[in-house]
Amino acid sequence: MKIAVDAMGGDYAPKEVVAGIELARDRYPEIEFDLYGQTDKVKPFLNNADHINLVQADEVIAMEDEPVRAIRRKKQSSIVLGAQAVRDGKDDAFFSAGNTGALLAAGLLIIGRIKGIDRPGLTTTLPVLNKPDQDQFLMLDVGANADSKPFNLYQYAILGKYYAQTVMGVKNPRIGLLNNGTEADKGDMVHKAVHEVLATAKDLNFIGNVESRELLNGVADVVVTDGFTGNAVLKNTEGTALSMLKLIKSSIMAGGISGKLGAAMLKPVFKDIQSKMDYSKYGGAVLLGVKAPVIKTHGSAKAETIANTIGQIQTMLKNHSVDNVVDYFDAHSEEMAQAKADMQK
Repeated sequence: MKIAVDAMGGDYAPKEVVAGIELARDRYPEIEFDLYGQTDKVKPFLNNADHINLVQADEVIAMEDEPVRAIRRKKQSSIVLGAQAVRDGKDDAFFSAGNTGALLAAGLLIIGRIKGIDRPGLTTTLPVLNKPDQDQFLMLDVGANADSKPFNLYQYAILGKYYAQTVMGVKNPRIGLLNNGTEADKGDMVHKAVHEVLATAKDLNFIGNVESRELLNGVADVVVTDGFTGNAVLKNTEGTALSMLKLIKSSIMAGGISGKLGAAMLKPVFKDIQSKMDYSKYGGAVLLGVKAPVIKTHGSAKAETIANTIGQIQTMLKNHSVDNVVDYFDAHSEEMAQAKADMQK
């Protein structure tokens, strides 16, 4: 396995990226890493070069750069060169903690879509709380496409199913459609059309509409939504978790000595809650529907999160998750064409 890494992407790059890759190298000795970046800035942080190759990239795509323009103009950037290496078969997957839009553009414009997939979707894994037999669920799209058609959401359900099976180990994943109510006739025309198609799909375990308030309770294994809604729900979930932790902390500090003593006694409980809410341990966001794994982690990610994300990529490569999707869409090309035609009527 060979993974291309954008060594310059992220708030703490290249230091934390290099540290994370060294951690991952020690965990997964079967993987080789190509680190694309400005070698004079990357090399000082590299303690051990075993299985790690430095590849010079003269340019850097910054967080504030306009994604498509940057991909087209900065041909010698770490993101462009890494994506080209994957396209050309030199590397098997691409990882970055940098500009999300640029990474998505590189995945679409350089690596390319799988034949038969209209719009790849960005997926993330979120925690499930207080459910012994389920600790995570998958949601897509969470930001690759602000505007989506019913056919796109239908394809997201298929992409999510295969990811849940090959990476999360769920044999028959429950697929839910994010909506403003659980009744079959809820939502706008897009959601009604998607519900109708998913309800009749023979090879999908569709459980119907699900509401956002039930997501962290494990109502489904795969939650399908459009990119605008998915991104809003994701950021709301992140914001609520952070706000609650800040509220608890401020309440403890305002509670005087008794509050602080109580907090000290409950410290293991707080750590357990924090661990359950930390979805970074499951890895990064994956652009599903392109010809090779393309994975993005938070710009603020540090070494441990980066190493966890490499573990996610290793599972994708080992279980041939992209190959399974390619085989499915090749075998069901006529069915896809008919479904698309039906939804456009």
